[in-house]
Amino acid sequence: MNKYRKSTVLPESGKNFPLFPKLLATSFGAGFLPVAPGTWGAIVAIILWLPLYLWCTPATTLIVTSAAIVLYTIAGTWASSEAEKYWGHDPVVACADETVGQWISLLPVMAGTSPWWEILLSLALFRFFDIFKPLGIRATERLPRGYGMMADDILAGIYSAVLIMLLNHFIID
Repeated sequence: MNKYRKSTVLPESGKNFPLFPKLLATSFGAGFLPVAPGTWGAIVAIILWLPLYLWCTPATTLIVTSAAIVLYTIAGTWASSEAEKYWGHDPVVACADETVGQWISLLPVMAGTSPWWEILLSLALFRFFDIFKPLGIRATERLPRGYGMMADDILAGIYSAVLIMLLNHFIID
């Protein structure tokens, strides 16, 4: 078995896992939803980010999203490391990494200037890079503990954001 594959240990085996890191690691419980917990973690990111897109200025959206990325990267790395103690290497229910990666892919999607469909495009691009792991993304999974869990999704988010920036610069503008 590839040691870099996600663990399929059942979440019930982590019943002694403290609630706070469990909530952080699972993106507030989204990782427990059936089928595609990584996609649910990305959708949580969009739901939490959507009020910024709808009601804030582009500058506020960028600042708050950037702050959320930094804070949840730190908290998610710690919580993901804790999750591995209870659920094994890179457990599938731990999707804080997908939430952070999705927020990164949303950085170029600006309130008032970007069309709404770029939100869906950011999700599709991010999930593509996260699932198929091209261009060195897979190599980042080799980092220890929560660092490897977070790094591949951070890089997938960066690739997605770059493609959306290129789209905005060369096609939409």
